[in-house]
Amino acid sequence: MTDPAQIDLATTDPAVVAALRTAPADADTPRLRDRLVRDAGHEGLIDVAYRALDSPIGGLTLAATPRGLAYVAFEVEDPDEVLELLADRLGPRVLRAPDGAFPALDTAAVQIEQYLAGRRRTFDLPLDTRLARGFRGAVQQHLAEVPYGHTVTYKQLAAELDRPGAVRAVGTACATNPLPLVWPCHRILRSDGGLGGYRGGLEAKRQLLAMEAGA
Repeated sequence: MTDPAQIDLATTDPAVVAALRTAPADADTPRLRDRLVRDAGHEGLIDVAYRALDSPIGGLTLAATPRGLAYVAFEVEDPDEVLELLADRLGPRVLRAPDGAFPALDTAAVQIEQYLAGRRRTFDLPLDTRLARGFRGAVQQHLAEVPYGHTVTYKQLAAELDRPGAVRAVGTACATNPLPLVWPCHRILRSDGGLGGYRGGLEAKRQLLAMEAGA
């Protein structure tokens, strides 16, 4: 691989982006690497940027495109599978981003931290909704209409979407929601009051519901 020290800081050639994608995390010139990634982001040469975020419900990975926040992953998910999904569905140029490379990513991190600290009840973010398509996408985007501190059942949600017989499909849509927290699938319960499922794990779902109930 090209020695990062020999790379012209002014270049944003796609080949540089490809080289940076495989650069080791402990490279001798991390500041130079971050500068190149940041420049590539500003030039529109990165399809997906991602960053890690510590949180009370475990580590999160936030991924954004130039359009906006596209995916929120939990620490229980396989990182390689998440990156493969993003590359396959949103574009192959996927890079870990330093602060400032993707403003939408930084704004999302701030708002999610505020939400998890109990200081925010709604999100105001640009979103890339390409991972939310068809009926599943309609369900997922409708989740944002369930108010903070409230819950509805999968059956009620299906009825709200004029698909009362699609309870199972609603459950699948919640399980594959690309933007949990922002689209709050944790507020959807079984008809008997049970938690149902949650991509981040049931303990995370319990924590989120308890936090909102106590606000």
